[in-house]
Amino acid sequence: MNVTELARKLKVNPQELREMLPRMGFHVGQKAIKVDPKTAQRIISQWPSLIKELKAKDEKLKKEEKEEEIKKEDKKIIPIPAFIIIRDFAEISNIPINKVLKELMNNGVFASMNEKIDFETAAIIGDSLGLEVKLDEKSKEETGGDEKKIDEVLKKEDKNKLATRPPVIVVMGHVDHGKTKLLDAIRRTDVVAGEHGGITQHIGAYQVTRKKRLITFIDTPGHEAFTAMRSRGARIADVAILIVAADDGVKPQTVEAFNIIKAAGIPFVVAINKIDKPEADINKTKQELSTQLGITPEDWGGKTICVPISAKAGTGIDEILDMLLLVADTETKNIKANPTSQAIGTIIESHVDKNTGPVATILIQNGTLKIGDQLCTQGNICGKVRALKDYTGENIKEAPPSTPAKIIGLKIAPTVGDILEVGEGKRVKGKLEKLTKKSSIVKINGKEDKNAETAKKINLIIKSDVLGSAEAIEESLMKINTEEVQVKIINKGLGNIIEGDIDRAEGTSAEIIGFNIKMTPQIETLAREKNIQVHIFNVIYDLIEYVKGEMQKLIIAKIEKVNLGRLKVLAIFKTGNKDQIVGGKVLDGQIKNNVWVEIMRDKELIETGKITRLQAGKQDVELAEKNQECGIEYQGNPIIQEGDILKFFEEKKTISKL
Repeated sequence: MNVTELARKLKVNPQELREMLPRMGFHVGQKAIKVDPKTAQRIISQWPSLIKELKAKDEKLKKEEKEEEIKKEDKKIIPIPAFIIIRDFAEISNIPINKVLKELMNNGVFASMNEKIDFETAAIIGDSLGLEVKLDEKSKEETGGDEKKIDEVLKKEDKNKLATRPPVIVVMGHVDHGKTKLLDAIRRTDVVAGEHGGITQHIGAYQVTRKKRLITFIDTPGHEAFTAMRSRGARIADVAILIVAADDGVKPQTVEAFNIIKAAGIPFVVAINKIDKPEADINKTKQELSTQLGITPEDWGGKTICVPISAKAGTGIDEILDMLLLVADTETKNIKANPTSQAIGTIIESHVDKNTGPVATILIQNGTLKIGDQLCTQGNICGKVRALKDYTGENIKEAPPSTPAKIIGLKIAPTVGDILEVGEGKRVKGKLEKLTKKSSIVKINGKEDKNAETAKKINLIIKSDVLGSAEAIEESLMKINTEEVQVKIINKGLGNIIEGDIDRAEGTSAEIIGFNIKMTPQIETLAREKNIQVHIFNVIYDLIEYVKGEMQKLIIAKIEKVNLGRLKVLAIFKTGNKDQIVGGKVLDGQIKNNVWVEIMRDKELIETGKITRLQAGKQDVELAEKNQECGIEYQGNPIIQEGDILKFFEEKKTISKL
């Protein structure tokens, strides 16, 4: 039957009919001319009900669209700081913590409720949960409000004065996939040998020359505790290297590093390392990159450059440097700066030197830093450049864009991630004290925990050589906090342990944890006299494991009652002062020797005692099954009577692991 004839019989427009039929479940195309006779007859006979169903569908769709619009209008707006603990995010948004954690997992973020997430991550999951997440202006002020300051400075620059600067590269990936070994191969210097346990403990920056062009590398610590430092590293980089081992594949930290790179919005190159190992499988690694991260290599038809390398053997190093320059060339418009401007840059390392005082490593992002320049942070003067050193420790007179330089002459140790710029600032003592306090004392939780009053606590004073490490330790300790036991950081400071730390520890019943620092014999004696526990570590793994062990000791074992079986008392054989020997039949379950028993009479609990002997067929046994008759020796108040029901149970101790 022609569609036009069918439309005439149904009294509708032929084109309208073509549009309606697919929605009614009939596979008729928009340009169909004919409909087979059987289908036509079905349409004609069912037309009234089909029209009714279609109207119902349209009404439902309109209702859903309206509800969606209302939902969007009523979307809850929540202000959050730049970083927020997941538990706090759930509480503010009034969403169950499990739902928040599930949404994070759906977005490739595997975290516990005590971990921190940044604003970008919170905004993504918030949108999925029907929330509108906004950055809290107060928190923006507290952090200096200078996250986008460098971008703003560059926008104001005269475009004619902008020149291409060396690209800044960040190396990211799993803890033991060879990041430092790769940099070692690039720099031809043995950095790994100088690090405790072969793990990079601090953030640093280095420069190399390839084809007469300078390249700056930022080395980020590999341990999971350094998430915040790695995140900052990505934000000041132009190109990232995502390193993954060919013998180990994609790991949770690989996923985390990739998410940081994605959030930072920077291009990246994948380095497939350890190809010299017998168990290396490059294709399998590429497969994991594709399925787990959505990264499709160029040779598989994708857009991501994947370079097979062996940092140990030096294979593929030149190739990856060439690829980095190639990627940087495609980003030339974003890799520019004005070398004639006043310098501005980001702090990538900070510590207090016993001889020179506060020392910081800055990555210059615009302008040129010179000796004698006055430096400010958050509009306050923080010192004057007395000396500048390059990454090799050599004195330099100036540091142009993309140059990492060590500054000597600061009055305070700035925080890793702080923006420093040359210029006039305020000489406000109170402000300076506030900044100093901010860089040395940090509470582990930005907000009081609901379980803080009931949870057991370990009070700690953290002393480290650099702020980056102190920050990383804080991040890591937050991850192992539980509802039962929590770490409370009383103080977090830089430099060696001093008498004031011992006094503070004594007054707060705290332990002192040191990282990469020393303690003089006099301070050691004082700590011993005042019975203050002091532990110094050089490897962050060891520090975390120690604190975890101390927390574990405070967790109380939970005693769980496990019901075994019931016995009906049929006879009383002997009754003593504190015991009885009775006989009976097992009603259900099974009964064991040396377990607890409850005496039930008329469904009421009369007494509790213990079974010390169990016999079946005049033989001592350890177990009696259902319907079996047996005799038992009962220790306890001798009040068992014929007809009583004995309920057997044992107590199982469980200690939750951190």
